[in-house]
Amino acid sequence: MSELFDEDPRDTPPPTRSRPGRSRALVITAVAVVLAFFVLTTFAGWYTDRLWYRSVGFGGVFTKLFWTKTGLFLFFGVLMAVVVGANMALAYRMRPLFRPSSPEQTGLDRYREVVTPIRTWLLVGVSVVVGLFAGSSALGQWRHYLLWRHGVPFGSNDHFFHKDIGFYVFDLPWLHYLVNFVMAATVVALLTAAVVHYLYGGVRLQTAHDRLSGAAQGQLSLLLGVFVLAKAADYYLDRFDLVTGGGGLITGMTYTDDQAVWPAKNILMFIALICAVLFFLNVWRRTWVLPSVGLALLALSAVLLGLIWPGIVQQFQVKPSEADKEAPYIDTNIRATREAYGIQDVKPQVYSSRASAASARLADLESQTSTVPLVDPHLVRDTFEQNQQIRAYYSVADVLDVDRYRIQGVDRALVLGVRELDQNGINAGDRNWSNLHTVYTHGNGIIAAFANQRPASNSSESTDIQWAEGQAQHDLGQYESRVYFGEQSPDYSIVGKQPGQPDVELDLGNTASGSAQDDTTTYTGKGGVSVGGFVNKLMYAIKFGDPNFLLSERVNSDSKVLYDRNPRDRVERVAPWLTVDSDPYPAVVDGRIQWILDGYTTTDRYPSSESESFSTMTDDSLQNNTGLRTIPTDEINYMRNAVKATVDAYDGTVHLYAWDQTDPILRAWESAFPGTVEPKAAIPPALMDHLRYPEDLFKVQRYQFARYHVTDAKDFYQGNNRWEVPEDPNVRGHLQPPYRMFVDQPTGKNGAPQSVFSLTSVFTPYQKNNLAAFVSVDSDATDPQDYGHFRVLQMPDQQTPGPGLIANQFTSNSEVANELAQFNRSGGETIPGNLLTLPIKDGLIYVEPVYAVRAGSSSSYPILQYVLTSYGGETGIGRTLGESLADALGVTGGSTGTTQGGGNTGSQGGGKTGNGGKQGGSAPTGTAEQRIRGLLDRADRAFRQADAALSRHDPVTYAKKVEQARNLIAQAVALANQQKN
Repeated sequence: MSELFDEDPRDTPPPTRSRPGRSRALVITAVAVVLAFFVLTTFAGWYTDRLWYRSVGFGGVFTKLFWTKTGLFLFFGVLMAVVVGANMALAYRMRPLFRPSSPEQTGLDRYREVVTPIRTWLLVGVSVVVGLFAGSSALGQWRHYLLWRHGVPFGSNDHFFHKDIGFYVFDLPWLHYLVNFVMAATVVALLTAAVVHYLYGGVRLQTAHDRLSGAAQGQLSLLLGVFVLAKAADYYLDRFDLVTGGGGLITGMTYTDDQAVWPAKNILMFIALICAVLFFLNVWRRTWVLPSVGLALLALSAVLLGLIWPGIVQQFQVKPSEADKEAPYIDTNIRATREAYGIQDVKPQVYSSRASAASARLADLESQTSTVPLVDPHLVRDTFEQNQQIRAYYSVADVLDVDRYRIQGVDRALVLGVRELDQNGINAGDRNWSNLHTVYTHGNGIIAAFANQRPASNSSESTDIQWAEGQAQHDLGQYESRVYFGEQSPDYSIVGKQPGQPDVELDLGNTASGSAQDDTTTYTGKGGVSVGGFVNKLMYAIKFGDPNFLLSERVNSDSKVLYDRNPRDRVERVAPWLTVDSDPYPAVVDGRIQWILDGYTTTDRYPSSESESFSTMTDDSLQNNTGLRTIPTDEINYMRNAVKATVDAYDGTVHLYAWDQTDPILRAWESAFPGTVEPKAAIPPALMDHLRYPEDLFKVQRYQFARYHVTDAKDFYQGNNRWEVPEDPNVRGHLQPPYRMFVDQPTGKNGAPQSVFSLTSVFTPYQKNNLAAFVSVDSDATDPQDYGHFRVLQMPDQQTPGPGLIANQFTSNSEVANELAQFNRSGGETIPGNLLTLPIKDGLIYVEPVYAVRAGSSSSYPILQYVLTSYGGETGIGRTLGESLADALGVTGGSTGTTQGGGNTGSQGGGKTGNGGKQGGSAPTGTAEQRIRGLLDRADRAFRQADAALSRHDPVTYAKKVEQARNLIAQAVALANQQKN
């Protein structure tokens, strides 16, 4: 019966494929897809980078970087893999044939059973993984490697080891890496070999005797000997780091380093050499006693000599008489720091301010302040955009630039801004792919205002240079106004069209009148990468993650893609060894808008020079730096303006010109990347007119000079004459930025006074608000004899008020407060501009423009409303600089009305009347209409002052101001009647 219930084999369903097998296939497929995507993405990045470098004419840079990085990756990666793999294989081959029976070995049998069948794969896998890590680490050392290969002598030696400075800058970092690599490779090989020996019985930890086989002992001893030998080399190199090490007092060698740390490094080096010899001997002697004693001695010596002994010397020898002990080391630090930052020849000269409002002549002050810039590059951005933006999708930089142009034979300072494309201003409904990447592609033109002048309408004089009336247009001529490469350019744009197709890129026509008709254009420049072929389309679709490169009809056989369009990014890519100034500025050169950038060579390895954070030294109220990109940290102790670079705003062409041709670091990089830097003689004369002293370099130099103007070691230690860059009185928490202006130097060429385009700043005593010194550097690159010449005017005492105190004087002055209060009462706002300090013939003068935003106005941009001045302890306020000076001097009759002087183009006249001041300091000039306008402006101001006096219940002042206003109106009426007659 049971047979009846037996199942027929034919009825048995066929076995189903196991789920684990299906899952494994899915996993393998997913891994393959991920790897393919990673490989394709990596290849697309490499391929498009190659095309980009070729498009800008720097294909050699890409090739040199690629092969250098590839060579380092392969050499050190393969070397690490071979060392580790060879030691693992050797440990396996030297495994004991017979293992004594023990619980330890019995427990390891199951691991050996698992490992043995796949031991080859494990060896290869471990070797590849450690090789990848080593290769990736070596890849990041390309700068050190190239500098080591192409380093040149500095021509001067350090004070302590008497080695050429080039050894520290070019050789030492690479030697450190080689030693560290040997130590790392030895440690990894030692660990992996020890694991293999332990797994196969060469190392037995649970036995009382013979814990290591002879083969294991020999191999591990050899590896330990190599490691300790490398450590001896590390101690040898560490000695040279003493001249660049940071300390509490100075950077570089100190008394404790010289007398304790340096000898300790020598002793530890010799102990390490002895230990290495003992480990090598242990390969044959087969005893661990001597090597263990040597290693223990090295560790104990490292603690006693490397840590405890220097602490004892510092505490009991140095601190009781630190000033005397450290004096020679401080002296070395001072000399090295001044040399490394290029301030070795800067010497302060005593400047006695004899400013006296009682004896000063208004005409003299006006002539000496005729070039004072009143247009604040930080505050007039909104004004520029309101007047010259034309369309909502155009914008200018947050902080505008200051440059000089020769207009009608006179050097004039201009505040400039490029009208760039800002796609955030495009209507949200219009932000489709086609508009963002093929229609809205570029900006248009430069907007400019005279830095020291405003019109009679009391608004900032903003004119587009391209369409300016009169002298600007005549002197500058027409120029290519389309801006495809700028600081605010889109991430990428597709340009170009096939023959017969219409233009699609939006453009502006004539902008002279502040309005323009929309037009269309097509980019025809040589910049950009051809993207017409299928392969290029595919690569860029992968790069930007955008399939429209393959799908859109706007991408055709004649199309180009523009990307990496920020001038700073372009220069940093073609010269990755260069640190680029944070402030590119535009200039019209030979009919093209050129972005001009300063490039620096920096290092943190200059012996005995003071190190400091680059971000700290360059931080001010106008910008926030992110630090340097050429070294692991932004700590530097050497800086040179090695290169001047330009980027064409239309086609993106990059030029690098050697500027400081004596800089050894520049010469090394020129050797590493031949042909990338053009000689200084190749700079076009039209470009030379616009080159200027760089801001970041000046900030770094003024920061260091604030402390290192003291050249006596004992005075330096006492710190009683230390200076600092003052805080911006208008922006707390940030340093006051430097300002560009024309400064009248007392002795120019041929000993005659000369007005020099300069970069200026001031110093205050450390943690005080008085003025210590005024510093300026000549910025006219067309004058190689004086360019870069520093002038430091030191106050004979510390009684002269600094920017912070002057700002307080302005805000606490009752007349100033009354004038500005009208805007606050009406709901408006007054904004103080840049507070300028300017030395003139008889003393210092302070000038601060005041901007106002009127309440209820359809335009909310700031308007230059007042000018504040301080001279000889007296404060003045006026609608123009001349009027403000007259107010400070107590002069009636107003300003002399110079046409280019500090805002005097507008309303004339001004000054105090009826207050006992000096009368008629100079005869009024200018047209009758200007004089009448000045009298009426002063009368209006007097009436406002009378209203303010009445509101605070001051009838005496009210009566005086009303009478003063009536007299001024009478003078204006009389002058008008004279004109009629």
